[in-house]
Amino acid sequence: MKARLRWGILGSGRVARQFATALPRSARGRLVAVASRGAPAAPPAPEFAGANLIHGYDALLADPEVDAVYVATLHPDHARWIARAAAAGKHVLCEKPLAMTAAEAE
Repeated sequence: MKARLRWGILGSGRVARQFATALPRSARGRLVAVASRGAPAAPPAPEFAGANLIHGYDALLADPEVDAVYVATLHPDHARWIARAAAAGKHVLCEKPLAMTAAEAE
């Protein structure tokens, strides 16, 4: 059996929860960490059960247990976190849009 890709999610909103719900059906992926911008105001969503809950996106990117990152932040922050995740050596999947402008995407 091939190794499973260990996923971390940047963000904890609706789209992040949808991704977390779908991930267990993946043959090669599993959720290991979810990061929020700051301390959560409410208990973690049930979709994140079993994942390490991390406060701060930079902390998740520094986690050696995370191989790949799903960027589910606010749209204006996508390009910045994609670049930072790639710089941290992580595989990256981003919800749309990739960036706010064509120039930012370049």
